[in-house]
Amino acid sequence: MLKKISMAAVAVSISATSSMAATNITWWHGMGGRNGEVINEVSQKFNEAQKECALTPVSKGSYEEALASGIAAFRSGEQPNILQVFDAGAATIINAKGAVIPAEDLINKAGYKFDRDAFINGVRYFYAAADGKFVGMPFNSSAPIMYVNDEALKKAGVEAPKTWEEFEQVAPKLKEAGYIPLVQSQLTWQFTENFFSRNNIQFATNNNGYDSVADTKLKVTDPNLVMMFDKLKDWKDKGLFAYYGAGWNDNQKPFEEGKVAFWIGSSGSFGGLQKTATMPFSATFLPYWGSIKGAGTNSFIGGAALFAMSGKSEAENKCVADFFQFLTSPEIQVFYHKATGYVAITKAAYEKAKAEGFYKEKPIAEVGIQQLSLPGGEWSKGYRLGFYPQIRAIMEREYNRIFSGEVTPKDAFDIIEKEGNDLLARFAKTAG
Repeated sequence: MLKKISMAAVAVSISATSSMAATNITWWHGMGGRNGEVINEVSQKFNEAQKECALTPVSKGSYEEALASGIAAFRSGEQPNILQVFDAGAATIINAKGAVIPAEDLINKAGYKFDRDAFINGVRYFYAAADGKFVGMPFNSSAPIMYVNDEALKKAGVEAPKTWEEFEQVAPKLKEAGYIPLVQSQLTWQFTENFFSRNNIQFATNNNGYDSVADTKLKVTDPNLVMMFDKLKDWKDKGLFAYYGAGWNDNQKPFEEGKVAFWIGSSGSFGGLQKTATMPFSATFLPYWGSIKGAGTNSFIGGAALFAMSGKSEAENKCVADFFQFLTSPEIQVFYHKATGYVAITKAAYEKAKAEGFYKEKPIAEVGIQQLSLPGGEWSKGYRLGFYPQIRAIMEREYNRIFSGEVTPKDAFDIIEKEGNDLLARFAKTAG
């Protein structure tokens, strides 16, 4: 509570120190703690860099609360200029008829030249339309990567795996050395959504939902995904994988304590891990299955994007475009990358950070960008699915049942697909 009050005070300060003649714009977001403080710092830098616009950031609580607040405000005509929306909520805001102005249109109208190719591979498609036009402006972006307990590998005499087949070879040796070989922190993002991306497999019909909301259906009964969860259950039964439920930190903690060899987490976690890990660690890419034809493509981003809300004056829209241009500049991207651990979303910012020697100092900070920059495939761009936070909740419920032995992976995915498709059908009726 104290942090929220402090952040609100900073936001007021940012607004109050701006020129009275400036055009005021607001930015609602769902970040707290240090990440919320960095949003205030970025806003301060923008306000100090020019005199025409005054940006005020406002924390609305969690990602879910920010999205709900933004939608409710739009319906009552009191929407902010900029709304941060997390990955699973993208379809909701994009399909809310008339709610947003595509970021690319806004930027081009303001006189800037928008270059889609300036963004790294795993970033440029997730918040875009089917034709590649940017609808949301990618902001805090991360990738699911594998963190490595260096002491565990040294003790077991093994190397980090590139594929899951290689994991199966080294895991017994790690167990013999006294370690839990593998944990993860979000089965939905890491072992479902990005399973499809990393192995280049279709996730849903209608081009993973990008082409249309009408009659879009999940494809989670794909035999390869069922096989992945059959393996996870088998690994758990053999002591090669541990599952501590859907709580992120519950799964991260055993790795921090040095009990686990490999943890699948967020590329944005490395900064915090440097303070909490009790052993030396490194990181590598999220493994894929070498047996799947075409596998090994890039993963796509987690995190959130910024959306320009409609219904605002031309002057305000111009200020939003100015801010998006400012936000994606190499200097600000590198600042944000270093301050938070989220990846630099443009190629120019990545090169700048590299030229400054940042990755020599912190090599783990480069792993997520490298993974997002891998060659893409037909199905590695992401997904656009309505009511997806609710679909994730169904997945988490069924994954708990898999690992408690209540249901087989095949039966669980039959349930997920049926209930998920029912939600997609409901969303198609309400979209717009």
